Amino acid sequence: MKCSRIVIGAAFALSALVAYAGGNPEHVAFPSGYGAIFTKYTTMNRSGSAAIAKMYANDAAIASYMKGQAAASGSIVVMEVYKPKKDADGKPIVGSDGVNEISKLAAIAVMERRDSWPAGYAASDRVGTWGFAIYNPDGTPKQNDLPCVACHTPLDQQDFLFSHQRLVDFVKQ
Repeated sequence: MKCSRIVIGAAFALSALVAYAGGNPEHVAFPSGYGAIFTKYTTMNRSGSAAIAKMYANDAAIASYMKGQAAASGSIVVMEVYKPKKDADGKPIVGSDGVNEISKLAAIAVMERRDSWPAGYAASDRVGTWGFAIYNPDGTPKQNDLPCVACHTPLDQQDFLFSHQRLVDFVKQ
């Protein structure tokens, strides 16, 4: 009986880790209303994927990059991830701008930078002072098998953002 309780407890603990491997919604909240209050700075094809990303940044991030600095504490970057429209052969339809045409919203990824995170948010789940979370289109936490940290860690020269140069170029305009 004691052994089965341990196994059940371990299963619940591991399922929480697997369910949110792509981020931590307990510490990086869904920014309600971001589409109306954040600035959309680019739409692009996601690297290594047919998915399309619409990128948004809050005022703190925009102000930091306008000063030529890394994102300040309180900066939030949101990526809406869309599935592409496909042709009869199942290949993405590319628009005249080179970006795949959008079918439907699949996920919303959030990066938030804070100088200080709660002790319960493991440093191994963050990159620098950036935290991550992934949400369904309705704002509920989304299961994801891809750890955000693994892909963003090598981007230290880009403030850990795949869209860093696009954001920098946007604020210079």
